[in-house]
Amino acid sequence: MIRKEAEESRSLRIERYNADFAIIGGGMSGVCAAITAARQGLKVVLVQDRPVLGGNASSEVRLWILGATSHMGNNNRWSREGGIIDELLVENTYRNPEGNPVILDMILLDKVKQESNITLLLNTAVYEVNKIKADQIDSIKAFCSQNATEYIISAPLFCDASGDGIAGFLSGAAFRMGAELADEFNEPMAPDASYGELLGHSLYFYTKDMGKPVQFTAPAFAIDVQKEIPRYKSFNAKEHGCKLWWVEHGGRMDTVHDTEQIKWELWKVIYGVWDYIKNSGNFPEAENYTLEWVGTIPGKRESRRFEGDYILSQSDLIAQKLHSDGVAYGGWSIDLHPADGVFSDRSPCNQWHSKGIFQIPYRCIYSRNIKNLFLAGRIISVSHVAFGGTRVMATCAYVAQAAAVAAALCLKYKKLPAELYQENYLPLLQKELIKTGQYIPGVSWEDKEDLLQYAGLRSSSNLEFKGFSRQNCIFKVLSTAAAQLLPLQAGKFPSFSVLLRADIPTTLAVELRVSNKTGGFTPDTTLAVKHIELQAGEQEVNISFDISTDKEQYVFVCFLINSKVQLAYSDQRITGMLSVFNGVNKAVSNNGKQLAPDGSGVESFEFWCPQRRPEGQNIALQFKQAIHTFVVGHIRNGTDRPTVQPNAWVADPSDPAPAIELAWEQTRFINRIDLVFDTDTDHAMESVLMTHPETVMPFCVRDYHIEDGDGKVIYQKTGNYHTRNEIIFDTPLQTKKLKVILTHPSVHVPASLFSLRCYSPNQF
Repeated sequence: MIRKEAEESRSLRIERYNADFAIIGGGMSGVCAAITAARQGLKVVLVQDRPVLGGNASSEVRLWILGATSHMGNNNRWSREGGIIDELLVENTYRNPEGNPVILDMILLDKVKQESNITLLLNTAVYEVNKIKADQIDSIKAFCSQNATEYIISAPLFCDASGDGIAGFLSGAAFRMGAELADEFNEPMAPDASYGELLGHSLYFYTKDMGKPVQFTAPAFAIDVQKEIPRYKSFNAKEHGCKLWWVEHGGRMDTVHDTEQIKWELWKVIYGVWDYIKNSGNFPEAENYTLEWVGTIPGKRESRRFEGDYILSQSDLIAQKLHSDGVAYGGWSIDLHPADGVFSDRSPCNQWHSKGIFQIPYRCIYSRNIKNLFLAGRIISVSHVAFGGTRVMATCAYVAQAAAVAAALCLKYKKLPAELYQENYLPLLQKELIKTGQYIPGVSWEDKEDLLQYAGLRSSSNLEFKGFSRQNCIFKVLSTAAAQLLPLQAGKFPSFSVLLRADIPTTLAVELRVSNKTGGFTPDTTLAVKHIELQAGEQEVNISFDISTDKEQYVFVCFLINSKVQLAYSDQRITGMLSVFNGVNKAVSNNGKQLAPDGSGVESFEFWCPQRRPEGQNIALQFKQAIHTFVVGHIRNGTDRPTVQPNAWVADPSDPAPAIELAWEQTRFINRIDLVFDTDTDHAMESVLMTHPETVMPFCVRDYHIEDGDGKVIYQKTGNYHTRNEIIFDTPLQTKKLKVILTHPSVHVPASLFSLRCYSPNQF
């Protein structure tokens, strides 16, 4: 028994932690920063004020994780973010293809707890910042409501990934809230007062079919949505969860301090919506439905944005500007919402896309006046307009990974965050980021520590691409313009044939297009046009464009709409090859073509986007001359996704044992091998609510093994589904040769590999 005498007062229990890196906020940004930093060897304390990890992606809010892929509804090909956020999304797709948010909670907790360098404090809110200098944080204080414990966490470096920027705010870091005037950054998209300066919060609900009639009596606080919501007819009985993202409120309020009031207003809406669906008589199909879940905390979009040494603005996104200190990228549209949210009679969003992904510079991810504070997530240094494109979770997490690797370099070289930029450590930071799986557009790779760079390299075969298999080909009506993306070297465009069926004699327009921007995937430049006369029936047509290209690039072979024609497609899928369609994706304001208003500072262009599997087969083109673009030398170049080329080695489909051999003149000591496989960075992998057609991406090599120079198997893997495989040997290998033998993923997909890197013990 414990018995305490009466006392005048008592103090909370206090626990102290000394960390290398303290991260405030356990959303996707904080999680990815923590795991990245821990794997860099830092001792991390991760402070999260909620009982679960994931923030807006967690079961408490249930928004899907998205970034540059934008529901596969833009021209950002192969743009899913890499590193830890890729690892988490691939893991979630494998273990949770149904998109259950509770399972996502489990996966995030599991991943964090597997890292011995992370101390995780859940239900713990930061409330005080102590500074050693006016511009430097010494420690933070936090309180856990569940164990009545106060934590004092000291570290040389801090990262605020809390969403509202609690550590940055308390430390005195410079910040902004609301929209800038248009002339500050020359941003034509800056909103006026009638539109409002802030994006609001959202709450979601889930429904369930009980198999029998279910009654619903609304609470007294529920509103009559037919009277108060201008778009009430947009509600239906089938949509729930984050498909109702537009149920938004609070943009006219203080989105930090008024959050509880905003939540109550959203509850009024949610229960009013359900009352309308259940009791208006307009939705008889909802008779057996019940509310399974209603959110208890709102998903926040916008509050404070902190100032770094650079503020990203509209032109950076639209012009896709390159920066010498680029460390990440985004690709979501500039997505602004009316401040009145669900109570507005305006369109619930105003989405304008750039033609491709845009860089995010390092100067945006640390505070300009608090010298040891990194910024991550939605609070980074951007204007309100640019925030519309950087605020989504996968982009936020990607930036956080860059902050974590930067923190490791700061500690290694005894530098503060800004000094990495000022003293030219950025090339080193970029190299280290690429090694963790972080693709940075416009940044080339050079790693002198990679032993592969000094090895002789050969493969058992290379795919000599002469077209897609027409065995069991599928014919589809050309009701939407379709194109095949082809990676070509400089030189004459090869002639090809295509298999067609025509209902009646007709003319088919075929165009050859490229992107005006090197590495882009917006087919805005037409090189040639052919008009093909077709007879009724099935026929093979030979097409030759008298065109030469002067550089490596992807070319679009476009077949324009003709509903009287069927085009042949192949079940064969190959790394770095893709069909795209000039269709519509309303989820991201894609109507087939973006028509930019005059004076908006945004470009007009067509969208050519892929279809989700099991659709999206390649057009069954066949070539007279082979396309030589899948050679083994690509695995040296450090680019682990298609850009201007596939950047992958692809084996011949008939090769019974695809293999890559490395040979050195001298014995090498190897303790680590990194392999990067194709997990289809074009697939969006939404984390919740949506389902996915497969748990393992069809291009991913499942089984492989590695042999040394004597033919001894030194490593074997079965059932792989991850992008990056990091193989660590407790005792370094001593060998002059390595051989990696892979198994084709399926009869329709040949084995491929983006990169293979080897390191010796003294490099770590």
